[in-house]
Amino acid sequence: MTTEQTFASVWDAIEDTPAEAENMKVRSALLMKLNQFLEQLPGTDAEKAARLGITRPRYSDLKHGRIQKFSIDALVGYASAVGLHVHLELSMAA
Repeated sequence: MTTEQTFASVWDAIEDTPAEAENMKVRSALLMKLNQFLEQLPGTDAEKAARLGITRPRYSDLKHGRIQKFSIDALVGYASAVGLHVHLELSMAA
């Protein structure tokens, strides 16, 4: 008989430690919000990449959600480059 586990987040299920899972949750949220904003901006992908200060291939990685290629620092920097403000909220784990 197998025991079924339930997780609050996919990151909790696939990451090795709670700290790694939290890091991925933050990166994921930043990546999704940044991509939502970038989709609304006028211009080509090349123009958006230039606005972020990154190469077109790097923008493609961002656009396609290749989260493993981006640190929290990088994502915060990209958000700042397009005029977004990052707000952090901490809470106790459930």
